[in-house]
Amino acid sequence: MGSVVKTRNEKTTFKGSPYAVFEALLNKADIEINGSRSWDLQLHDKRFIPRLITQGNLALGEAYMAGLWDVRRLDEFFFRILRHGIDRQIKPRQMLIDSLRARLFNLQSLSRAFQVGEQHYDIGNTVYEAMLDSRLTYTCGYWKNAANLEQAQTDKLDLVCKKMALRPGMKILDIGCGWGSFMAYAAEHYGVECVGVTVSKEQADWAKQQYQSLPLTFWLQDYREVQGQFDRIISLGMFEHVGRKNHQTFMNVARRCLKDNGLMLLHTIGKNNRRSVPDAWVDRYIFPNGDLPSMGQIGDAADNLFVTEDVHNFGADYDKTLMAWHRNFEIAWPETLAPKFDTRFYRMWRYYLLSCAGAFRARDIQLWQWVFSPSGELGGYKRIS
Repeated sequence: MGSVVKTRNEKTTFKGSPYAVFEALLNKADIEINGSRSWDLQLHDKRFIPRLITQGNLALGEAYMAGLWDVRRLDEFFFRILRHGIDRQIKPRQMLIDSLRARLFNLQSLSRAFQVGEQHYDIGNTVYEAMLDSRLTYTCGYWKNAANLEQAQTDKLDLVCKKMALRPGMKILDIGCGWGSFMAYAAEHYGVECVGVTVSKEQADWAKQQYQSLPLTFWLQDYREVQGQFDRIISLGMFEHVGRKNHQTFMNVARRCLKDNGLMLLHTIGKNNRRSVPDAWVDRYIFPNGDLPSMGQIGDAADNLFVTEDVHNFGADYDKTLMAWHRNFEIAWPETLAPKFDTRFYRMWRYYLLSCAGAFRARDIQLWQWVFSPSGELGGYKRIS
């Protein structure tokens, strides 16, 4: 066991071998190596542990993908790690590298815009059809009155429609439209016309085929290239890909495209600290160039462009959503997905879903819905929840 000491500024530091440091960190979160509880880590090969000191979650995730360790309940493992702040106890060199990259370079420039579509969304629709609800809604569900994933996603889509006070004949822009779930729901139930923007060819092709009978248009392009005027603008789960150097650009585009009497709803995952950096493992394997915004960063970007009418946090619902996606993924794996993907992909996808569930459960990250208006709603915006 490594020894734990306090420095003068009360920051926890550790002495001892990498293994001893690792064991001490886990013990602070009530996690044992080779223990019997569902969140205890089962260590198969300890050779990756020295890399943790320099690479943090990148090394931990890659070791899991390689089968060097296991946990029966990854979600509970990460809940404990994050709730106890273990990720903040050490500062791997990888974090410094990632921080410098985020500050010095525009990792979400127009020339790099399609990378996330190609790597994540264009792996084929089989995974998403097996994992998501029937509309392929790939954002947080709203579980206030829902007992299952299908209802939670329907309730979320309807919540957005009501927050935007949609009426027949309105023209809606959906920035980051995915497979068109919101657009189709809004057109069917509220009589609106929608234009959707996506950087995924697989998403655009699927949606065009699926919704031929509805007044929907899908553009395969970056948000910065959008032209036109719209009564409402919706963006569900796309702002996480915009990047801190482009937040202002996004808001400028939205303001240019939104009519003076319009409303915009921004649905995004968010972080608690504006100075945090993207997770290296998630960046490499799941969402390249992703960058979660903080509340302050969003507010800064909207300054002098929009009035913030409402902010609604239901981040705890993403825990339930991710666990439902994981259940569907596990059910579909043996017969539907295993013939198409290897074991490494299986472990990567489990790590992604369950580590994120643990992060939302620990309240380490949030889910916000912001409602903006260009000049402020006269008489005040009436909140829907």
